[in-house]
Amino acid sequence: MRMRTWTTAIAAAGVVAIGAGTALAQGNTLNISRVIDADRYDPPRSTARSAGDILFMIADTLLSLDYDLKTVKPLLAKSWTVSEDGKTYTFALRDDVKFCDGKPMTADDVVFSLKRWIDPELKSPVRGRAGKVKDIKATDKYTVVYELQEPYSELPFQLTQYFSSIIDKETVAKLGADFGVKGFNGTGPYCWESWIPRQEFAMKRNPHYKWGPDFYQNRGPAHIERVVWKIIPENSARLASIMTNQVHLTQYVPQIALTQAMSAPNLKVVKAESYLWTAYIGFKVDREFLKDVRVRQAINLAIDQNAIVKNVYFGHAVPAYTPVSPATPDFNQKTLDVVLKYDPEKAKKLLDEAGWKLGADNFRYKDGKKLAPVFYAISGNPTNQLAEFVQGELRKIGIDMQVNLFDATIAWGKLATQEFDAYAMSYPYVSVGDAYNLYFRSAAAPTPNRMNWKDPTTDELLAKGTAAISAEERRKYYDQVQMRIQEAAVWLPTIHEELYLTATKRLDGVRAHGIYGCGVYKGLDYKFN
Repeated sequence: MRMRTWTTAIAAAGVVAIGAGTALAQGNTLNISRVIDADRYDPPRSTARSAGDILFMIADTLLSLDYDLKTVKPLLAKSWTVSEDGKTYTFALRDDVKFCDGKPMTADDVVFSLKRWIDPELKSPVRGRAGKVKDIKATDKYTVVYELQEPYSELPFQLTQYFSSIIDKETVAKLGADFGVKGFNGTGPYCWESWIPRQEFAMKRNPHYKWGPDFYQNRGPAHIERVVWKIIPENSARLASIMTNQVHLTQYVPQIALTQAMSAPNLKVVKAESYLWTAYIGFKVDREFLKDVRVRQAINLAIDQNAIVKNVYFGHAVPAYTPVSPATPDFNQKTLDVVLKYDPEKAKKLLDEAGWKLGADNFRYKDGKKLAPVFYAISGNPTNQLAEFVQGELRKIGIDMQVNLFDATIAWGKLATQEFDAYAMSYPYVSVGDAYNLYFRSAAAPTPNRMNWKDPTTDELLAKGTAAISAEERRKYYDQVQMRIQEAAVWLPTIHEELYLTATKRLDGVRAHGIYGCGVYKGLDYKFN
């Protein structure tokens, strides 16, 4: 019955899926649909996946990340070396790279871009991912030396991410605050053509491009002449647009409709072989209701992640019991021995031990106060369904979770306050060090460490792991910090996402990447048959 409802929605929405006045695909133009837009396309000034969708195509980074999300490969840098003390990275640049306007890229452009990333005045939200920089300098036209105050083993991974993209300093100077809003000049396989906020972003092929990553069959120029990213927020309209060939590609088919898309005669669905993006519920560990680890453990034990996968994600996700996927570089397999899996009876016993006793209304009380933690999240699917499910399950063990869902326009401000006890979110990462340094350091509070987890031992282990020179030493410290967070039940991990690209069968070369949740990445192999 549910699938019939979706089929009806497709028929009703098909005629308006793209929007009035917007032309359908013509010639060698690839239409891609997505849900939301970014506020700007300036690499170090956004953490949004929607920014990455565009920036990975109109800009390049020094290094690239293979489809396995583990192997770092050359891109703008043809090779690199690391000093014995782990503090100095030397990058040998390609000498044949050009910006979209035809200007050759040199080491000066790289130095400018990377120093802009870490400039305190820019206030980049991802500045910390550059490590503790001593200096970045050009020693000749095609050599860049990146000097650190202390070793930072995560640097190669971070230099594959869009926020470290290399940009043209002359265009930045010309556009000022409007860089990434009214124009852009990068070295990617595509160039900025036009942007109508909240409607579409159009890009055209970079004719100079020939330096794509070696995991693409086509190193450049791109086969497709023009790409148009279309914003279609409504699920049924977005589904209709791909089912009726009004768009050719999307990674945003709702989970409820993926099975239908897989059986559609005009479509193909491709799953990313590796994908690191996890959804979780975080707990403010200093709030009255959740400061006792037994309460946090009880909430973990009360929730069945398998049921979430089945009922919220319709089978298109993986149950999560750890803050990062077991496929993550440096993952500690021993944490799987201490995960908190579904056991509501054990959850009830823990709450009893913590002094939260059942009242006549079947909710728990302590010192006359009801166990009713306040929950915040960004409204939308599947978060709304997740919140409803979790609320229902917690009521079964006597917890009356108070759900508050906010539109994205105000949610981020709400999530930066201390007004709530728990919250739902999801996030991308590339390694254990990347994920845990981002979320669990004391200095990361109050955001993104919204849990207020301020633990000197965690800080020390992360600092030592990040500064480790050898892989063995890094693993030693990262293993310990993973176990510490697992045992403290700072989060309730819910699912590890799966990434799917749904495309018309007219489109060849479709292979889903997973970097920062951006399934298209460079799109170099795409072509129409």
